[in-house]
Amino acid sequence: MEENKSVQYMLLAGLFFALMNVCVKFVAHLPTLEVVFFRSVISLVATYVILKKDKIPLFGNNKKLLIFRGIAGCLGLIGSFYTIQHIPLGSAVTINYLSPLFTAILGIFVVKQKVRPIQFLFFALALSGVLMLKGFDSRISTLDLVIGLLAALFAAIAYNIIAKLKTSEHPLVIIFYFPLVTLPVVGIYCLFNWQMPQGWDWFYLLLVGILTQLAQYYMTLSYQRANLSKVASLTYLGVVYALGFGYFLFDETYTLYSILGIVLILIAILLNMRVKPAR
Repeated sequence: MEENKSVQYMLLAGLFFALMNVCVKFVAHLPTLEVVFFRSVISLVATYVILKKDKIPLFGNNKKLLIFRGIAGCLGLIGSFYTIQHIPLGSAVTINYLSPLFTAILGIFVVKQKVRPIQFLFFALALSGVLMLKGFDSRISTLDLVIGLLAALFAAIAYNIIAKLKTSEHPLVIIFYFPLVTLPVVGIYCLFNWQMPQGWDWFYLLLVGILTQLAQYYMTLSYQRANLSKVASLTYLGVVYALGFGYFLFDETYTLYSILGIVLILIAILLNMRVKPAR
């Protein structure tokens, strides 16, 4: 029963993340950093209220690492939103999902995590999928691809820092530092490059923040109630959602080779998740 609930929660989380991506795509005419600004304001307020309500100290213990986590998360989010706004939705989401592979590789150096040799094969398989996706889709420029890969890399750095902080910091404090660091960075840009949202833009920007919080909430519930490996793979349904929303809402289509590239990336990620940790 608990496992069924966990699956339901993860499916809900995936849907909310996918809807958030759609909202980001709908405001593609706004500067990326402005969209990140609105998302961060909502996240900061929501997290602050919960921390205060539960009487949890706001600033944690290891402030240096928490700030680094915030910086990495900030850069990862900016890159992620940029790719969603500038390239087909399915391709952007797939590239962003490379972060678990980068996490595994970086884990060797950051948290001294051992990696099995076959995982390097999966990494190579994923990169071949990326090259196929880029090579057969003229809508993806080299700059777009580099920014997307850097977004996944910075997300991986953030995940590794979270792994180092998990014994010393409350999860909500870690989340709190994300918008706390992000807001000053994007706020300075917005101060000098503000583009006033119009009409429905305000609605989509509000939804970006709300849907993100809902997605994180249900994802946390899912991870708390089941084995991580059994539910984590469900997050990759986000690619299916993205392909569907991209087709029906934004008239995005893909060549056979582009689809093959996406499939290769997903296979590499899912195979990597099934590898048992090296001792």
